[in-house]
Amino acid sequence: MSDTVDIYSDRGKLLESNVNIRDLAPTKNKAVQKIIMDTKRSVAVNLAGIEKSLSTGKMGGAAKQILGRKLEYKVVADSGALSDAIKKLVQVDEGDDTVVKPLAGGKQLLVQIPTARLTSGAESTASMTVTAAAVTQAILDTYNTDMYDSMMVKAAIWGSYPQTVGMAGSPIKGILDIPQNNEGLGYSLRNITSNHVAAITKRNAMNAAALSSIYEQSGIFEMGGAIGEFERHQLLGLAYQGLNANNLVYEMVKENGKTGTIGSVIESTVSRAIEKKIITVDKTGPSGYKFYKANDVAMWNAYAAAGTLAATMVNCGASRAAQDVAATMLYFNDILEKETGLPGCDYGKLQGASVGFSFFSHSIYGGGGPGIFNGNHVVTRHSRGFAIPCVAAAVSLDAGTQMFTIESTSAIIGDVFGTIDEFREPIKAVAGAL
Repeated sequence: MSDTVDIYSDRGKLLESNVNIRDLAPTKNKAVQKIIMDTKRSVAVNLAGIEKSLSTGKMGGAAKQILGRKLEYKVVADSGALSDAIKKLVQVDEGDDTVVKPLAGGKQLLVQIPTARLTSGAESTASMTVTAAAVTQAILDTYNTDMYDSMMVKAAIWGSYPQTVGMAGSPIKGILDIPQNNEGLGYSLRNITSNHVAAITKRNAMNAAALSSIYEQSGIFEMGGAIGEFERHQLLGLAYQGLNANNLVYEMVKENGKTGTIGSVIESTVSRAIEKKIITVDKTGPSGYKFYKANDVAMWNAYAAAGTLAATMVNCGASRAAQDVAATMLYFNDILEKETGLPGCDYGKLQGASVGFSFFSHSIYGGGGPGIFNGNHVVTRHSRGFAIPCVAAAVSLDAGTQMFTIESTSAIIGDVFGTIDEFREPIKAVAGAL
């Protein structure tokens, strides 16, 4: 089977032809590498939140307030001067790749620490710690804060750190979680909630799936899951499910969007696999049931992954509810296996993860909506990068059914990181780097 694909946009427009899938790998593609690096070095600072904390004494997380301690600092109005001061503190050399940019009239701040600060450390947490220290120092200097009030500024910015490792209550937010919350080695890039991804891509389901797929598959590379034959397996999944290779996802959604169901998307997936001779009839049973064999197992998995995403967009798009995504992933692959006699996406791991996912997201347990899940979660971690792109797409199509809405969990993440082109339109960025 050929490992050359054409990359199409989220609108079905051809972007790049004859692309070797290995040029899509996080180890080679410059746009993917920029997305990963910018994810590690970027944070959003809620300047309006800092101003409110200082003026009310509410800081360090929920239900925490120091009565009688107020500082009336015009942080938002002075965002220009503060951003200049923060940049001088954050940068390593004059003219390096440090970025400090006020947004939303000074209510928010995008800070990207210089690459040198990341390459000289072992973790990505420098983006949060360096920014927190710089913002603290800039405010202290700008308002000539004395030693008695400086602790208030520190608490308003660092939250309840070090009492809480994760800086609870801090107005500084990154896409990545702290390493202590990872399920295991290499899970950092998989520890990004689906709501964040949907917010960053402005609820564009195709781009949300693409950005999520880039994070998920880059995580698989990092944890050693894409070595040898597994590299092709994962890259085909990234290409077809995440980056709309050969316009497969777009065409199947368009074909089934108006009147289709999960079952009709299965028909679209299988018929295309037969047409491309990815699968052929192995034997026919006495009842006439046809058992298929995969002539290219990795390519069959890629088609199953693309079909799962297409079914998600058709079904969740029809209901405008992210809650459908677990059942869609489960039963698309369950019926696909019964239709062909072949394993579903990810050799059953996606289907298995979906069973637990439905229970934990909104069934008897009901711990939270799909949007707060990620590939690092104890339930969804078992799929090797193919589940969460579907969840990100479903969340993008949701019309308010979630217990934890995008607006409540990811507003500042979307407002700030959505200004970065590669994050907002990852398919276009990856194709442009080829």
